[in-house]
Amino acid sequence: MSGPQSTRVTSSHWGAFELDVEGDRIVAARPFGADPTPPEIPQAIPAAVHHRSRVARPSIRKGWLEGRKRGGRGSEPFVELPWDEALDIAAQEIDRVRRAHGNEAIFGGSYGWSSAGRFHHAQSQVHRFLNSVGGYVASFGSYSTGCAQAIMPHVFGHNFISHLYDHQENWQTLEAETETLVMFGGINPKNSQVSMGGVTEHGTKGWIGKFLAKGMYCLNIGPQRGDAPEGCEWLPVKPGSDTALMLALAYVLETEGLADHAFLERYTTGYERFRPYLLGQSDGQPKTPDWAAPLCGADPQTIRELARRMASTRTMITVAWSLQRGEHGEQPYWMSAVLAAMLGQIGLPGGGVGYGYGAIGGVGHAFRRMRGMTLPQGVNPVDKVIPVARIADMLRNPGQPYDFNGKREPYPDIRLVYWAGGNPFHHHQDLNAFHEAWQQPETILVNEPWWTPTAKRADIVFPATTPYEREDIGRSPLDDYLFHMPAMIPPVGEARDDYDIFAGLAARMGATEAYTEGRTSTQWIETLYEGYRQFAAEDGIEVPDLAGLREVNWLKLPITYEGPNPSFIRRFREDPDGAPLGTPSGRLEIFSETIDGFGYADCPGHPVWLPPSEWLGAARIEAPLHLVSPQPGDKLHSQLEAALADRPGARPETLVMHPEDAAARGIASGDLVRVFNTRGAVRARARVSDEIRPGVVALPTGAWFGDPGENLDPHGNPNVLTADIGTSKLGQGCSAHTALVEVSGLGLEA
Repeated sequence: MSGPQSTRVTSSHWGAFELDVEGDRIVAARPFGADPTPPEIPQAIPAAVHHRSRVARPSIRKGWLEGRKRGGRGSEPFVELPWDEALDIAAQEIDRVRRAHGNEAIFGGSYGWSSAGRFHHAQSQVHRFLNSVGGYVASFGSYSTGCAQAIMPHVFGHNFISHLYDHQENWQTLEAETETLVMFGGINPKNSQVSMGGVTEHGTKGWIGKFLAKGMYCLNIGPQRGDAPEGCEWLPVKPGSDTALMLALAYVLETEGLADHAFLERYTTGYERFRPYLLGQSDGQPKTPDWAAPLCGADPQTIRELARRMASTRTMITVAWSLQRGEHGEQPYWMSAVLAAMLGQIGLPGGGVGYGYGAIGGVGHAFRRMRGMTLPQGVNPVDKVIPVARIADMLRNPGQPYDFNGKREPYPDIRLVYWAGGNPFHHHQDLNAFHEAWQQPETILVNEPWWTPTAKRADIVFPATTPYEREDIGRSPLDDYLFHMPAMIPPVGEARDDYDIFAGLAARMGATEAYTEGRTSTQWIETLYEGYRQFAAEDGIEVPDLAGLREVNWLKLPITYEGPNPSFIRRFREDPDGAPLGTPSGRLEIFSETIDGFGYADCPGHPVWLPPSEWLGAARIEAPLHLVSPQPGDKLHSQLEAALADRPGARPETLVMHPEDAAARGIASGDLVRVFNTRGAVRARARVSDEIRPGVVALPTGAWFGDPGENLDPHGNPNVLTADIGTSKLGQGCSAHTALVEVSGLGLEA
């Protein structure tokens, strides 16, 4: 349907862009003019919004509708129903489960990435709804940082997410003060395309360019050269070996008299418990560069020279989130803090340790924190919380005990799952096993715009709008822009906003007032925005009223600060007694009495080297190649995949492998290959490159998981191959980067 053309700016998790609309269709997307390096992700939006895979109307799985059958999720057809009938059925089922089994039998799943808008945020919406009808089992952390969120409060005594947002050193100070930048896992501009709530001016690549131009030594430590911009030095180490390398660097500092013992004594606790392990006095194995070399694949002399450089210059150690997404992922995060403490530069401008530079956009920006707009989720009467990456274990093992961060509790017996704003069949591990566990609940409900693998495996699917079909406000704590996000087009098909879906369910369950408080979505946006305006005024910042913001579309906020970040770490360095850390000792904990008291063999009281279990035994022979599964460059997680997969040659996904490994298997660039291990197999297209270390292959995430019963996932989702094991009993994070595979050629066959 054609009509007048209009152009407006909107925002997303990958930043701002312009959209052209003709009638009720989005026809084009263009970069936002103020963005120095805009991503190409928005180009897929017109095709994705109007894609044939949109959920057209409420749908219920045939086997569930006819007999509440659990089996068949993912393979059975759906029956389309009118909205009122589908809402009646869903409300009756939720009510049945809570009355028969209690609200602790309901799991509220969401991953929070569905919209950058402050009101139409699916995670907030589903949790608010479930709280309004008695609560739900919640999850802790994220797949990206769940392990770090568990370990780092024990080390720094501070919430890890707050640490990321408020207390990392800014780019300007790094440029001015840092002489050596040691990047464990790199700093990748590809990953920093996205951020929770959006990043408008993508500057990561530009900042690294400035560092290199001033002569800063920038070292990328990891299996792929492309994990840092061109011009950075590269130390190609094996995945999962970073803790061994850090220990060897620490050994050089200690044995060559380069460790700052005055800092260790004043600002840390437990070094005397760690030092015997480092020197091999407690276990018989000194952590020398010669010991570490075969583990990590770095030359011993290179390790020694790097340690000396780090000790003689202002050094910033950065640690990518990917390092904690592996078995024993707590160890490199903890050990990086110990290494920085031994250098004595924590709290100095441009020195110390930072987590997450390049992992998302916005980390490193010099912005004053403003209070934001958040939809109240209410109070959850259910006190059961599981680590987010242990969902499959929970579904498989109701009532069975599990350990997490010092507690031992039984998994809840989940009868109903409500998922909105996410696709766990993208980001969970060992997807074939997850598919089987997903059959266990009695009912699964999903709000979703597209027929994703998760929607296909649900019982009741409600078609949800995309961010381009509803009004919202865009604002991120990691950004200095404020956006009015207009409804660009009417809802596609019979799609409804999550808020309206939940309001309909709440009305049928007698919870209208608790959920809506008598407000429409427009009234909620007005209320949240007015509260934000008041907060801004208290902070000395004037923003227009909502009518004014609608008129201007967007504005840049005056929240940039000058100089080093006034963080708790800097205050602690200046006055460790007056501004102690939040740890039991008030100091950075090299040895933690708390963790030691947990008695976990897989996470003892100080950092240690623990080899991943897949490195041991016969599995290493059968699957000799390390698999890393980085974030995709053309989208956020699996969003927009429906449209991207239509592009010629886009699927199966591309597997990067070193020429030596390719030649040994008779594989050339462009060949279709089978990537496999004992957990499953996927099809991919090979790209042979010396930009990856021998013995390592890389397969990006984001391809939609295939249908049940397929022996070979046709699209190339690496989580068919990854191990669904917790990082340790302490963190229970995901171990996606602990996976070994083999690759064989399929030739050029279709």
